[in-house]
Amino acid sequence: MAGLTEQYDFLSRRCVWVNGPIIVGAGPSGLAVAACLREKDVPFVILERADCIASLWQKRTYDRLKLHLPKQFCQLPMLPFPEDYPEYPSRKQFIDYLESYAKHFKLSPRFNQSVQSAKYDETSELWRVRAAGACAEPGNVSADVEYIGRWLVVATGENAEEVVPELEGLEEFGGDVKHVCDYKSGEAYRGKRVLVVGCGNSGMEVSLDLCDHDASPSMVIRDSVHVLPREVLGKSTFELAILLMKWLPLWLADKILLVLAWLVLGNVERFGLRRPSAGPLELKNTQGKTPVLDIGALGKIRSGDINVVPGIKRLSPGKVELVDGRLLDVDSIILATGYRSNVPQWLQGCDFFSKDGVPKSPFPNGWKGKSGLYAVGFTRRGLSGASSDAVRTAMDIGRLWGEETNVAKRIFACHRR
Repeated sequence: MAGLTEQYDFLSRRCVWVNGPIIVGAGPSGLAVAACLREKDVPFVILERADCIASLWQKRTYDRLKLHLPKQFCQLPMLPFPEDYPEYPSRKQFIDYLESYAKHFKLSPRFNQSVQSAKYDETSELWRVRAAGACAEPGNVSADVEYIGRWLVVATGENAEEVVPELEGLEEFGGDVKHVCDYKSGEAYRGKRVLVVGCGNSGMEVSLDLCDHDASPSMVIRDSVHVLPREVLGKSTFELAILLMKWLPLWLADKILLVLAWLVLGNVERFGLRRPSAGPLELKNTQGKTPVLDIGALGKIRSGDINVVPGIKRLSPGKVELVDGRLLDVDSIILATGYRSNVPQWLQGCDFFSKDGVPKSPFPNGWKGKSGLYAVGFTRRGLSGASSDAVRTAMDIGRLWGEETNVAKRIFACHRR
């Protein structure tokens, strides 16, 4: 990788000088900022804890997953999706796109580099990033590497670690329990009674997939949730929302979306899907809660193929007691309980991120911190937000890189004279 200089310190820890930014994470966010930096001829290094790019997509998503938004809102900077891709690309198509993106911009992450800590050294005014794991170069078995550089780009995203709730009696349950990140297909659950905990897009889609494989899913809905049609009269609901927000106040755009949802989906509250008091766009902007875009699960709820139940009180052998006192016989449990950032586990001495691992400054100001710190992919606005962060970050680092390079050239020219 250009821009790297390697040394060994007295403790035999391999030190790597990065002549440019250190990017943590080789998912869509990390790839996007690296591509933008490549176009500006700024050297960089990408550190990735897994052995592939976009490991969440490649290893921790279910087979039937498709992008929930039209492809034009999900493409990364400077390289659109192939024209023959459908409007909502499949999981495999999106992974193929990311692989071609990395190849097109000649991005070569250092794989199996799990960042243990990153801290800004006030004395040297440099970032020191310690990573564990075998290095990418053949024959190098160093288990602890320290990368040192002027800039740090946090691109691990909002979905780095799964959220697993505490369930009373889980040890006694006896059946199969897994997070949705380990779910692949409903084929393994054919004929089984499955409890899906969570009613977001993943919970809805997994429940639908279970129905398609002749399983009997019950879906736990503890809180209120907005369910919107994915399309209205052939037009993407997301695209329509963007158009409404461009011309109307947020509250009015929310009202229009909810009226359209009622016209297309009917009154969903009679099926146990209570709507929040705040509108879907308001909730997205203030709390980052994404509305569910229905792709068929609601029809299965109407028909009774998906059983909607309230929260869990406790588990017992082969059974689940609900908060309303009912007992369900259950063979397996799938936790569609979401993901969270892991930044607080490794970024040290920094108050830019909250305890939840997201920038404290709301969008659109959460991409840049102090002392050369940047955040890409934490906007709660999906891939389009990550792309926006990547472009801003690369422009800023490119400007600083250009200024410092010009100063160095002038100093060198004066020294030669």
